[in-house]
Amino acid sequence: MAGIKEIRTRIDSVQQTLKITNAMYLISSSKLRKARQQFNAVQPFFQKVTETISDILHHSPAMEHVYFDKRPHVSEHTVGYIVITGDKGLAGAYNHNVLRLTEGRLAQTPRPMLFLIGQVGRSYFSERGVPVDGEFMYTAQDPTFSRAEEISDTFIQLFRQGKLDEVYVVYTDMVTPMRLEPKVQKLLPLDMDAFSWTPRPEEEAGYRQMVTYVPNEHQVLSHIVPGYVTGVLFGALVDSFCAEQNARMMAMDASSSNARDMLKELSLRYKQPAPPCGSVSRNIFSSMCSVLLS
Repeated sequence: MAGIKEIRTRIDSVQQTLKITNAMYLISSSKLRKARQQFNAVQPFFQKVTETISDILHHSPAMEHVYFDKRPHVSEHTVGYIVITGDKGLAGAYNHNVLRLTEGRLAQTPRPMLFLIGQVGRSYFSERGVPVDGEFMYTAQDPTFSRAEEISDTFIQLFRQGKLDEVYVVYTDMVTPMRLEPKVQKLLPLDMDAFSWTPRPEEEAGYRQMVTYVPNEHQVLSHIVPGYVTGVLFGALVDSFCAEQNARMMAMDASSSNARDMLKELSLRYKQPAPPCGSVSRNIFSSMCSVLLS
């Protein structure tokens, strides 16, 4: 049985660990709320952009545009993957799941290009010798709309220049607080079927409102589609960040629970009464006698 001093030292160590896990839980909880508030603030803008694109496509179904250009799958068809991971671990299987999904997609793509957001993804692929075509550091832990706009502009230019034929973002979707799913979402080219059109209330009542896009529908799409792509990417960044913080909260909660159980066990061992001195003396005397008589 461990001595009283050793048990006391172990109790102090576990108590310090419990303080750290509790603090990390509270920090992750605060970051999660802040990210959700920031995402909700830009939701009306993103929703209006989506409705405008749907309206244009509904009234101009035969329109051809570069952002809807589905290029043929030839031998030089290049696919870009934006992979969002965290900058650190201690978040359960959060990073592992999205990296495993990425490896599967890279193995199925003849000409992939890999772009990373997050230090964990960078370390993972560099250790395995996987070539990385671009890195966007200092983004995973601070997802902002302006940063998402900078990143989306980069891929819009690569797509328009023909250096990328398709662009996907690989991230973690927080379906529920207890269910996190790695997901692949297409950024470019856009799919017309993804923009469902809902008639306005006045049109449902039988009235027709004439909407004029200046200078024309094609130019309006060229102007607002980058905003839509930015909104999708920003949503993926915030979703991943929230999923990471939620996974870390769950991991820290489990660690705190284990630490409390360990403290209970150590406290019981610490408070166990020591054997009576008389019995100890009798045991020592009996041992000495047996040694002398042998």
